[in-house]
Amino acid sequence: MAKQPSRAWQRMLSGRRLDLLDPSPLDVEIEDIAHGLARVARWNGQTKGEHAFSVAQHCVLVERLAVELNPRLAREARLMALLHDAPEYVVGDLISPFKTAVGIDYKDFELTLLAAIHLRFGLPARTPASLSALFKKADRPGYTQLRVPIGGVKEKVLAAHRNGLKTIVLPKRNKVDLDDVPEEIKNSMQFIYAETVDDVLEAALEPAKPENKKKTIDHKQIKLLKKSKANDKNHGSRR
Repeated sequence: MAKQPSRAWQRMLSGRRLDLLDPSPLDVEIEDIAHGLARVARWNGQTKGEHAFSVAQHCVLVERLAVELNPRLAREARLMALLHDAPEYVVGDLISPFKTAVGIDYKDFELTLLAAIHLRFGLPARTPASLSALFKKADRPGYTQLRVPIGGVKEKVLAAHRNGLKTIVLPKRNKVDLDDVPEEIKNSMQFIYAETVDDVLEAALEPAKPENKKKTIDHKQIKLLKKSKANDKNHGSRR
């Protein structure tokens, strides 16, 4: 009896069945991506704070930083930034040493999944090289988030300064490492020292804009007010 091929698909919450080796854009749903990435922890959960730092949060931060680096970034490019780690909703956030240990071309495997995701949302199958470089640049500050402590702070700050970044988020315990950074560079940049994921999100994301609520006129109250003033006037004239 012939041996049955191993199963290579996963059933999603949406009901879609995604074939990992031959993924179809028709089996990709944004709800599955958002749900999956929100539950995948970056760096295998090796971050400080009360909660894990999810890949979904990371993707939002990278998109935000990419726009800071290039304010004229088109909507299509911003969507690619948000989806740059989208394959991890299926395969998880594997650290680089593990990818090396896996006996397949893991990068090609991820790119095949990403191509299907891009096509599902009307994007080019492959991310243009210029945008890939931009996303990597935006991703670098992300590596400083809550990895306590980190090394090479001086080099990272100098690289950020050369690339035009004005704000750097660092783990709080790395504050002393800024002593090695030239004063003129430190004075031209803003440093935010984070202890939790919430600190990072507060620093990187814009606050929600308050809704402009139109004031409604209560005609009933206006009539009562006029009547009250008229009664006061009449009462005063009788005196």
